[in-house]
Amino acid sequence: MSRFSMRGRAVWRALILLLLVAAVAAAWLWRDLDRFARTPLDIASTGQTLDIARGTGFKQIVDDLRGRGISHASPLYWRVLAEQMHVAGRLHAGEYALAPGLTPRGLLENMALGRVLQHDFTIVDGWNFAELRAALDKATPLIHLTQGMDNATIMQKIGAPGEMPEGRFLPETYAYVRGDSDLDVLKRAYAAMHKTLDALWPGRDQGLPLATPYDALILASIVEKETGRADERKRIAGVFVRRLEHHMLLQTDPSVIYGMGASYTGNIHKRDLTTDTPYNTYTRPGLPPTPIALPGRPAIEAALHPAQGDELYFVAKGDGTHVFARTLAEHNHNVACYQLKRCQ
Repeated sequence: MSRFSMRGRAVWRALILLLLVAAVAAAWLWRDLDRFARTPLDIASTGQTLDIARGTGFKQIVDDLRGRGISHASPLYWRVLAEQMHVAGRLHAGEYALAPGLTPRGLLENMALGRVLQHDFTIVDGWNFAELRAALDKATPLIHLTQGMDNATIMQKIGAPGEMPEGRFLPETYAYVRGDSDLDVLKRAYAAMHKTLDALWPGRDQGLPLATPYDALILASIVEKETGRADERKRIAGVFVRRLEHHMLLQTDPSVIYGMGASYTGNIHKRDLTTDTPYNTYTRPGLPPTPIALPGRPAIEAALHPAQGDELYFVAKGDGTHVFARTLAEHNHNVACYQLKRCQ
């Protein structure tokens, strides 16, 4: 056998050996990459987040994960996995939840699909606008743009210049993401209330003493403050509608309290009922000039579909419910019984 043939066979053997080694190494690397992709990141507890600012590069994201001890894998593994998933260069900025059990593949998928962490802000039925503003000031991670603004400026900023803010925002839970502002939440709540009124007003009962959707909003706010019971809303709305029809004073304490503003300290006195303000429904006929709170949809529906009947009065029983009356004599008896504790 020639020396050339022997050398050729040795080369082929070496080449085959190299190919085998390369194949074994590739298989090992492939399995290790798969293990990396499926192994949960080092996240010990809930509540951690990854905040990716706009313009952040892939290397910066991986460096952040490694620097915080969430990942100990080579940046090359992250790069190869991203290429394999076809998401390199398609990761969205935002705040992402880091929960125990989250894998590298899951995190990259969330960022590629923009599954950013959402926060909830709930506007409570019956809040007034001042209470809404105070709650927004405490909400995180909202950007607080309204601090220092007066109400008129806020309404101008949300696209409703000249409108009074009271009652204009629908009580619901609104989701927001990091980077949103309190103005963003207010815009959505304002639009939601506008949409709700537009949807409900055309189907209102005929003949109501309500000239506009804003009148309905005012009445709904009074109903909202008078009761939180679903089984009483329409009944109470019916009382107020009939009082309006009979040109009777509404005589609703929540409106008086609203007009007292900061002077209200928790108790309402006889002098408060006789001190005239634009919201004193014991001294002024008709509806107050604006809503006195943020009414929820059920209260609006009650104002537009009040219960039929002949009741003109009601008084709180002290247990969250009310007792209703058709005549002043009946009402005076109920007041003596449930408020003065002189039942006979």
